[in-house]
Amino acid sequence: MVISNKLKELVKEFEGSKLKAYKCPAGIWTIGYGNTQYENGKAVKEGDIITLERAEQLLEIILIKFIQQVGELVKSNINQNQKDALTDFAYNCGVGNLKTSTLLKKVNKDPKDKTIRAEFEKWTRANGKVLNGLVKRRNAEANLYFS
Repeated sequence: MVISNKLKELVKEFEGSKLKAYKCPAGIWTIGYGNTQYENGKAVKEGDIITLERAEQLLEIILIKFIQQVGELVKSNINQNQKDALTDFAYNCGVGNLKTSTLLKKVNKDPKDKTIRAEFEKWTRANGKVLNGLVKRRNAEANLYFS
């Protein structure tokens, strides 16, 4: 399975690289390019430190898992940009949230439905607060989806 450059760059742009574990706005321990767990499923914890090389490796491993999971959920025929946008969404919001979302329902019903853009835009909150970074990320995902 190949990870597109657009997907990798989108994740890197919005996640940034942090080599020491930190709490994200949702209060979850995170490391590298927004990873909340390692490839073995072990959760990131306070005090964890990794190298940039390890962050890159972890990103590749975790992205492949997300690509596979999104591929299992999407039943309609979509292009690479649409797959990348949905994978970035799942990477940031969680596969479970994508699975139960109206966003996915609309994609599976009609991937060209223009109201899909508004579904991306609904996911801009962390702990009940609208975050500017999430507004920008959802906009970037929607733009990629419709490009």
